[in-house]
Amino acid sequence: MKKTIRTAVATGLALGVSATALMAGPLTDRIEAGEPIRIGFANEVPWAYPGEDGAAEGFVNAYVIGVLGEMGYDNIEPVVTEWGGLVPGLNAGRFDIITGGMYILGSRCENVTFSEPMAKVGDAFIVPAGNPKSLNNYEQLAEADATFVTGAGYNQIEAAERGGLPDSNVMTVPGPTEILAAVRAGRADAGGVTYFTALNLAEQSGGDVEVSDVSQLPDWTQSWVGVGFRDDDADFVEQFNAAQADYLGTEAMMEAVAPYGYAEGNLPGEMTTAEACETK
Repeated sequence: MKKTIRTAVATGLALGVSATALMAGPLTDRIEAGEPIRIGFANEVPWAYPGEDGAAEGFVNAYVIGVLGEMGYDNIEPVVTEWGGLVPGLNAGRFDIITGGMYILGSRCENVTFSEPMAKVGDAFIVPAGNPKSLNNYEQLAEADATFVTGAGYNQIEAAERGGLPDSNVMTVPGPTEILAAVRAGRADAGGVTYFTALNLAEQSGGDVEVSDVSQLPDWTQSWVGVGFRDDDADFVEQFNAAQADYLGTEAMMEAVAPYGYAEGNLPGEMTTAEACETK
């Protein structure tokens, strides 16, 4: 099946969508009217990012496009925005689905309806080459009175607080590019991202930074990834979950995500979204 993909780059958020427009089933209504399914994501390599031609790249995009294909939908429009604009943009009707690679957290479950988990991923730090301050977990950040940089809206903000690092030691920036720049320039002692992102940033740095020893991070830093929808699209989420159950872990799915580093160890296991919303 040939996929029809159109690209739109979101430089701002349209907040003037009326409550009436977001009544039950707006995504289903859009599809029935012949409108594209708009998938929203930021520039988060290798999770979800725009390719050179504006195509939806990254393993979460590949996965979601695969599930939608199983459902019979191929009219898909990528919408790119900053990470901090994903949830507001979804709820403002700027796009229909968040494919950016978002952890299922209790604080997010209040504003987003997540699919059942599609991946399990842990945190990681990028640190200067040699890790001179031995920063491998959040408690060590607090003990060293370190300056920690992470992205606006990232789960690592809550994790740093849980680890005892004061807010005054946490710097927030738009995304991975700025996190790498802060660590490289010495403005931050460590940068908090996901393990996938940390590997990519270390490779980009040309040896200036390395990935922390993730084995020293506690189990509670493991998180589950879901695909985000508006609460009003519960009918579509139910259909998506049914298709996902048949697609997750298949040979076709693993072939689609393998180029981005997703492996069998990232399959979500038995965790449910309800459990993740309650415990994370």
